[in-house]
Amino acid sequence: MRLSYLALAVPVFVGVAAVSGYMLRPGSDDARAKITVEGHARTYSLHVPEDYDGKKVMPLLLALHGRLGTGAGQEKLAHLDKVSDEHGFLVVYPDGLDRGWADGRGGTPSDRGGVDDVKFLSALIDKVESEYKVDAKKVFAVGMSNGGFMSGRLACDLSDRIAAVGIVGASLSENTAATCRPRQPVSVMMIQGTADPLVPFEGGALRKGAGGVVLSHEAAVKKFVEVDRCTGEPKEDHIADNARDGTSVDVTSYGSCAGESAVVGYVVNGGGHTWPGGTQYLPAVFIGKTTHNMDGSEVLWDFLEKHGR
Repeated sequence: MRLSYLALAVPVFVGVAAVSGYMLRPGSDDARAKITVEGHARTYSLHVPEDYDGKKVMPLLLALHGRLGTGAGQEKLAHLDKVSDEHGFLVVYPDGLDRGWADGRGGTPSDRGGVDDVKFLSALIDKVESEYKVDAKKVFAVGMSNGGFMSGRLACDLSDRIAAVGIVGASLSENTAATCRPRQPVSVMMIQGTADPLVPFEGGALRKGAGGVVLSHEAAVKKFVEVDRCTGEPKEDHIADNARDGTSVDVTSYGSCAGESAVVGYVVNGGGHTWPGGTQYLPAVFIGKTTHNMDGSEVLWDFLEKHGR
């Protein structure tokens, strides 16, 4: 009953998120646009920070939505426009075909249809770079759920373009992990809740949605530690439940990695299938708790910005 309700409720949420609250500011350079890749017309939204003057070179962030979501919904969930304005970077919100990504698990419509989302996102980087002054050493990706798995795939398959990724509400699929041989080290931050009802913290087969078999949070972190050739003992930190919302956060950081890369795992104790500090898009009984003991978007950006090439 619980998950069947969730299957009905999530499309309602993402439909509302796609049409409400996302207005381009008059006079801004924000825009919705299209690009055709492999015969598919792909759509995306671009947010330009308020202080962009057309001369300054800026980092670029790809923000990838979850299954059944949209780029506009991802902005509402993670308030990345605000973070972009505060810190000065471009954000592009691509829309997955059929509201999903070919993230390597094999079960999304894009996976089954042979869609090459790695190629699409690489072409999208090219397009933004042709229109804006982008710092090619600071191109990053973050994603939630299906978008998180896709970000992990980019770390493995697009390491010549992507310097660092953030994975939220996801780990790494067994399929992707088996072939993960990045050409260059990619820094990775992974955030997952121990009480996630959709992507199990301990890994295994996903029984709902796009399915697939995924690594546990710990195994996914260790996979990136391996491919980035990290050495030495990790640093351990703890964020207490100062928000009194029933969650806390344990942080494991590996900093002695190839190419000055880093791997960091955030374990949200008691956290659900949510974006830390983001919108509680469905009641906790269905998706688990959203921690307010950290602002996921700010923490992610702080990590990414420090790990360009």
